[in-house]
Formats: sequence, C-alpha cells, structure tokens
Amino acid sequence: MFGKLFGKKDNAARPALPVIRNVTIGRTVVLDPLTWRRFGAETKFVLDRDTLEITAQGLIQLNDGAFVHRFYTDDEIVFQVVSDDREGQRANDFTVFLPWASEYPADRSDRDLWSARLRARTFQPEGLPAYTRLWFGDEAEQQDPVTLWEDVYYDRDAETPARRLFQTTMLFHRDLAGGDGRELLLALTLEPEDSKDVTNETMIGLPLSVGEFRA
Repeated sequence: MFGKLFGKKDNAARPALPVIRNVTIGRTVVLDPLTWRRFGAETKFVLDRDTLEITAQGLIQLNDGAFVHRFYTDDEIVFQVVSDDREGQRANDFTVFLPWASEYPADRSDRDLWSARLRARTFQPEGLPAYTRLWFGDEAEQQDPVTLWEDVYYDRDAETPARRLFQTTMLFHRDLAGGDGRELLLALTLEPEDSKDVTNETMIGLPLSVGEFRA
C-alpha cells in the first residue's frame, strides 16, 4: 500500500526525525498480542506476530499544532503515535493499523464515489461490518474529511523526506466486546506529490495503551 509508492533517497545529514518512545527506523516495536487476541473472532484485526521491524517513518503536522508519527514495516503495518509536540515528549495516542484494501480508482466517477463514502456517517468496506464516523462525531449526515501532508523517510539521518504524500482521510470505529473495546477503520485517498498514481486505502486498527507495546 504505502510502501509501493515510496522511493528511497541517499542523504547523510543531520537527523530530521524524532525518536518516539525509543521507536524509529531500524528498531522494533513489540506488541502485547492480548491487545487483539482478547477479542477473539469479534475483531477483524488479525496479526500473525508481535514484533514490528520499522523500515520507514512518517511525520505529519496537523493544523492544530499536534503531530502524527507513523512507523512502517515492509508489509505496511503502521504503528502510529499522536503527540502535542514534534519530539513526542507529549505523546497521548497510540494505534496499530493493518492494511485491509488498496484500490486504484478507474475514473472520475470512482473517485467521486469514494469521496462520498469518506463524507458519510457510516463506512462499510466489502467483507467488513459497518463502522461509524469517529472524527467530528456522527450527528451530521455529511462531514468533510481531513486533508494532510505526510513526509516519509527511509533513512533516519536524512535531512529531507524521500517522499511527500497528500492524504484525504476519515476515521471510523465500531465497539467490541460489549463496548469494552474499539476497532478503528482508517479510510483515505493517497496522492504522492511526485506521481499521478492515486489509491484508495482502507486500514483496520486497534488503540494501544502505553502498557501494550515496548521498543
């Protein structure tokens, strides 16, 4: 998904990337498998291992001044951290996402249909249950999605990103285990700055507490 759109660039310069809770390119994140196993067949999040080897890192600055840090494996699993500061000292939100589907829109009508799905109150991909809009709440019938730029690095010492990705995205969710758990669905349009390739991406995620991972 994300990985097939990245390009590598050799650049030995001062580090541009923060290390968040000891996580960065070239290191590993160990997850507590009970995070997903405790839900059994109820969750669509299924991971066959508990250790993620990080080979790419993304950095997003949100309009409110917060930052999103994404750490990628070669098979496009994402460990995500949201922090009030760029260095991650005030990290307050942790999630792991698995790729579910990646599609190239065939034409403008496909893109318009996907855009309408991102604005809707609920989202239901093929093979999955329905998810309800989490961002902005579900009161409004239609809600504009979030747009952002992500700088992606393959070298943690690089001064500039290897790629920049423009994303139009919305986050949905559904309750698990009688409301004691939550499964997330991240739906987005991915547009690389230096490519005409546009993809529609769907990812399944679970929130993490600070005790459910280590690095």
